[in-house]
Amino acid sequence: MNLLHNPLKYKCLGGIWARDTVLLPNGTIREDVEVTQTIFAVSLQRRIMGWCVHAFTASGAFVGLMALVAIYRHELLPAFWLMGIAVVIDAVDGLFARAIKIKQAVPEIDGALLDNIVDFFNYTIVPVFFILVTSIVPEYWRIVCAVAITFSSAYQFTQVDAKTSDHFFKGFPSYWNIAIFYLFFWQMSALTNLIILLVLAALSFVPIKYLYPSRLDYLTHNKTLRLGMLLATVVWGFATGGLMYVYPESNPLLVTISMLYMVLYVAVSLYRTWVPLGDMDCVASEERSTA
Repeated sequence: MNLLHNPLKYKCLGGIWARDTVLLPNGTIREDVEVTQTIFAVSLQRRIMGWCVHAFTASGAFVGLMALVAIYRHELLPAFWLMGIAVVIDAVDGLFARAIKIKQAVPEIDGALLDNIVDFFNYTIVPVFFILVTSIVPEYWRIVCAVAITFSSAYQFTQVDAKTSDHFFKGFPSYWNIAIFYLFFWQMSALTNLIILLVLAALSFVPIKYLYPSRLDYLTHNKTLRLGMLLATVVWGFATGGLMYVYPESNPLLVTISMLYMVLYVAVSLYRTWVPLGDMDCVASEERSTA
């Protein structure tokens, strides 16, 4: 095995999870033993909880699969409900993982990789399938739109700093399920929808920071403002669910709440792109949040 081209991976050494040795360019071997977990020191209950959190994350893929089936059957409203459930799973699984320190509880599973796989499926593949089988964009442009979205999302997901060190998304964060939800309910022309989707795909390559709603540590030092933003996100979720519930009717209040949140989201994202917290501020914020 060529250690120079083998990424550091955890392996079990007598019950202790440690990293591989590394062959340095000068020919010497460094034992990069970073002990992160002793399996025997973790309670069975915590191990089970860790596996349950990973299973919860993975369940999002099954929900997305059911959304594909609904789209294929042209049961579009149930499909949106399923996509909404997938968003809720993605929104809360990280909170559960951090609460039990899942990297220590189940060190042999890469939770971040699992999350990215499920997210790419739910936030990109499912919405693209929606575009391909419905008339939301002009028929002869569906393939072009699908290619633009899948390639831009692949780029966005695989950037080294796709999620920045201060917990923002870099570039449009592949919220394609949310985008097609609004396009579907706005009932605009197919050409207008196409233009909007292509603009969003292009924004994936523009290094604007976008708010990470479940990671607000670096949004501001003010805990009240962070809590307010979190509550605004929750209210937006309920308002969006309400719009689906009353469909095909509309509700001016729910529409207003939903749109005001989108304006707030964009405004906060642009502000933090131009006026970021300094590096030392970020470190201090992280220390306060983990204290």
